[in-house]
Amino acid sequence: MIIRSDSKEKVIMLAPMAGITDKPFRRLCRRMGAHACVSEMISSDVNLYRSSKSKFRRDLADEESPVIVQIAGADPTRMAEAAVLNIENGADVIDINMGCPAKKVCHVMAGSSLLRDPGLVENILRSVVKAATVPVTLKIRTGWDKTSKNAVKIAKIAEDCGIARLTVHGRTRACGFSGDVEHHTVAEVKASVGIQVIANGDIRSVEDVQTVLNDTGADGVMIGRASMGNPWLFRQIRNFLATGIEPQAPDLHEIANVVEWHLREIHKHYGDYLGVRIARKHIYKYCVKFPEFESFRIRICRISDAELQIAMVRDFINSRLEVSLAA
Repeated sequence: MIIRSDSKEKVIMLAPMAGITDKPFRRLCRRMGAHACVSEMISSDVNLYRSSKSKFRRDLADEESPVIVQIAGADPTRMAEAAVLNIENGADVIDINMGCPAKKVCHVMAGSSLLRDPGLVENILRSVVKAATVPVTLKIRTGWDKTSKNAVKIAKIAEDCGIARLTVHGRTRACGFSGDVEHHTVAEVKASVGIQVIANGDIRSVEDVQTVLNDTGADGVMIGRASMGNPWLFRQIRNFLATGIEPQAPDLHEIANVVEWHLREIHKHYGDYLGVRIARKHIYKYCVKFPEFESFRIRICRISDAELQIAMVRDFINSRLEVSLAA
């Protein structure tokens, strides 16, 4: 199942981010308005699927369709096997990672390093599409570095292989997450193929979305880091695109309620011991913008009890409300 954009609404998606886009966060972002969310990257090495990390990542229960699972690897046969296993596990869409710039991924010729070998790209795509009984999508960068940009070539290969949707992060692998995003390259990709194209990279606000859509002609956007601590962004973007009205920030009551829901989902998914520790990075993103956060951060990081963690975060956010009302 592919979320289709029509003439009135663009597709707004959550990008896959290791250690962030787990099931609790994906469920939250869907509640906040994301049309679809992509899972954390899962290795094509099925021998790793029994590890505790893989078990958490492959838990797809209670997720709203379309359930999109991203796989990564460099061997066409293994990638096809991984696609089949994840489809059997509940995936509605298989997304292939050819955009990750991480050294540990590129060192094994996976992720964005594959862009250096268009022949291997084609073999992987054909193998996965042939094996899959659901749509297959692809995420890429504009190329390996500035001297070897080949996003248009890869896009045409992808379309020819039967890829249903292409997401383009508008930077090369060498750029990492720095430097300007190449909207013109994404526009060239969009103009070169007939499949859906999603733009990704440095989209932090509703204004950024409008600019990217105008500059690229893309069918939608994929948002990553800007959603951390701000899942309301998806709702704000959809409302802005539909009405043209500048969005309002959520009030502190809503922030407290949503953060509590998210923390409870994390504890439920991972268990209290691991959940409390995983929740800390999300608490940081939610609360860092508030005054007096540094002293609170020191205190909250010492907490190992799940209910106490929730209570302290709720009280901290509510105390900001008391301050604002007294001002």
